[in-house]
Amino acid sequence: MAKRESNFINMVLTLVLVTGIAAAVLGFVYDATKGPIEAAKLKAQTEAITQVLPEFEELGESFKTLAEAGGDSLEFFPAYKGGELVGTAIKTYTKKGFSGFISIMAGIDKNGNFSGYSVLEHAETPGLGSKMAEWFKNTDPAKSKQNVIGKNPGSTKFAVSKDGGDIDAITASTITSRAFLDALNRAYDSYKNNSK
Repeated sequence: MAKRESNFINMVLTLVLVTGIAAAVLGFVYDATKGPIEAAKLKAQTEAITQVLPEFEELGESFKTLAEAGGDSLEFFPAYKGGELVGTAIKTYTKKGFSGFISIMAGIDKNGNFSGYSVLEHAETPGLGSKMAEWFKNTDPAKSKQNVIGKNPGSTKFAVSKDGGDIDAITASTITSRAFLDALNRAYDSYKNNSK
């Protein structure tokens, strides 16, 4: 078998062929995984709504609203029991985390108190910033300053103690704590503006 002559045209054709095959494989994998990824995100969101709200029978129609001019929208999920509003789950976010973006599902009851939260997405440091998933739910009376559940930002300053607020930061993760509280404040402010 004769060896092909190595020239510019052969190299370009080989490169185009390899690139085309790689692109086709990547496109196929993307299409094959797109549906399951979206289904998993929807399932996580639905579970988060159930976790953060008081007991409810049905969800009303969700709607989106801008948190502030130029910002991303927040999604609201009103929940009803016996035809009466019992709370609203709000998909909120912050871009101020130590590692950037944090997405949270926050529940606010009909009195404006936080009824729960679930961290949906983050890239915070494992063992430090990642503690936010449980830190701010602490029900130990000796650690009540780190708990946000049952508190209302209208009467409790949702900022870390170091900044003059009423909430204790995660040990060694003040930036993440500030970001977490920023997301909750964003949710509460939007809730107040949209519940009138």
